[in-house]
Amino acid sequence: MTSSTVVVTGANGLVGSHVVAALAERGATVRAVVRRVGTAPSAPGVEEHVGDFADPAFADSVVANADALVTTVHPLGSGRDDQRRVGLDGTLVIAEAAVAAAVPLLVHVSTAAVYDRSPGTGDVTENSDLVADDGNDYAVVKRDVDAALGRLAGTTRVLLRPPAILGAGDSSVWNTVQPAVIAEDESRRHAIADQSFAWVHVDDLAAIAADVATGAIATANDASAGPVEHGCTAVNVAAGPATQRDYLGAVTSALGVEPTWDDGDAWTGRISADRARGWGWTPQVSLEDALAELEAGLNQTSAG
Repeated sequence: MTSSTVVVTGANGLVGSHVVAALAERGATVRAVVRRVGTAPSAPGVEEHVGDFADPAFADSVVANADALVTTVHPLGSGRDDQRRVGLDGTLVIAEAAVAAAVPLLVHVSTAAVYDRSPGTGDVTENSDLVADDGNDYAVVKRDVDAALGRLAGTTRVLLRPPAILGAGDSSVWNTVQPAVIAEDESRRHAIADQSFAWVHVDDLAAIAADVATGAIATANDASAGPVEHGCTAVNVAAGPATQRDYLGAVTSALGVEPTWDDGDAWTGRISADRARGWGWTPQVSLEDALAELEAGLNQTSAG
């Protein structure tokens, strides 16, 4: 158990709400930052803080005397300018407020989409090449957020890089949003069967975020052992291997539609999570269980 005080932005989102729950389980006091009253998760030790984390005055007040800040917000489905305004500029406002307030630790939920995963690139580690400027808006903006936090000296920074995040929820991209598009649009049922589908379950992502934020995963002098103290350490958070045949096959089966398996070149490597495992993290949710949860949710929706 811990007596840490941790600030979490996007506390009512898929990732944020699970991080809040994991922190509460660990005995932390959580300042759950949300935009609307009454939307923060309810759990022992959770305090709702309503405001815009991109507002300097609010940011200063919410991080005061905190032990860690966890940032989870990025506006998916919007244009590059909006993504930069919220995901980059907004995140930097509260991150800079945390540095000014001498908050010792910042944990940012980034994404494995920052890596170049072109066909033939092979396995991806934290030292792999990043996407170029002609990448999609999401990948490029998240890449630039990571770079900006890397330049933000004065606190220990950890960049968590998950691939596709599986887990039930109305805002879940891979359990809810993408399946809805696949149900409506036949063209989204096409994939290369052997293309890698790198994934992690939201519960396992939340666990490492909470363990880092509360100090259960201690800082170290070497990134293979833990977050580098006063440095900026990226860490991939990915579960076991899977392919599009696994994911799209499960979605289309639950929806009662047929996938179309195309020929072509595709990335067939894996996201290496050796660094995270070296920190003591082990994913607990199997691919079988994650896909069963996904299918059960889609079946329930169809029945409804």
